Amino acid sequence: MIKKGIFLIVILTLITSCKSAKIADSNITNLSAKKIIKKHYKVGFDKESIRANLLVKYKGKADLPKLKASLRMVKDSIIWLSFTKIGFPIAKIMITPERVRFYEKISKTYFDGNFELISKSLGTDFDFQKIQNLFIGEALMNLKDKKYLVQIQQNLYELKPKKSNELFDIYFWINPYNFKLIKEEIQHSSNKNQRLTIKYDVFTEMNKSLFPTGFEIKAVDKKRKTVIDVKYKNVIFDTTMRFPFKIPKSYKKIELK
Repeated sequence: MIKKGIFLIVILTLITSCKSAKIADSNITNLSAKKIIKKHYKVGFDKESIRANLLVKYKGKADLPKLKASLRMVKDSIIWLSFTKIGFPIAKIMITPERVRFYEKISKTYFDGNFELISKSLGTDFDFQKIQNLFIGEALMNLKDKKYLVQIQQNLYELKPKKSNELFDIYFWINPYNFKLIKEEIQHSSNKNQRLTIKYDVFTEMNKSLFPTGFEIKAVDKKRKTVIDVKYKNVIFDTTMRFPFKIPKSYKKIELK
């Protein structure tokens, strides 16, 4: 169970204190979905790379103690994570647009393949772009690809698709003041009890960019609920980085069933 928990943390999780952007009770301007989406992308992440420390908590069938991780990411190119426990390295993951590689030291296993394993873990299709958007606080789906209805709910813009999808529906909640993503939820059309929810903490201003202080992933179905909470610390943009990664020869490969 510990091995499975660590693996899910590594797969799914893929700051300094500044000005906080919080929602206050006041009148919110009525805007069309098209204008909200345009403003959301206008304040999108505009840096080339990220280096940060993470604090990760996992709750599932078995809760795990807090883990620390190092994140290194080059936009549209590579996502690298190294996990430690009590100062000792326990796992690494490297994700590129074509490939997912991972190994962990407790059970001496590794994975080298495509995004199918991540998609099965979350119950919805994932690729490099979606994982990248998860870390930088942007919508998983391209909001420009569909038409949405908008309403104001709890001081947020709520976007929902005009037409339901045969497989799943996805909803977005946008901050009406800085137009950053507060929450998104994917619900399977045939099973409303199966859903994936991503929530973001407040966004802070760093080097003229708004960046989340952390996020929470909650995956729910009839049999289980998995919650992963991620907090960012010591975030640095646009710095030189290395991506050391080598799978030990003695490790056993994880095969998809």
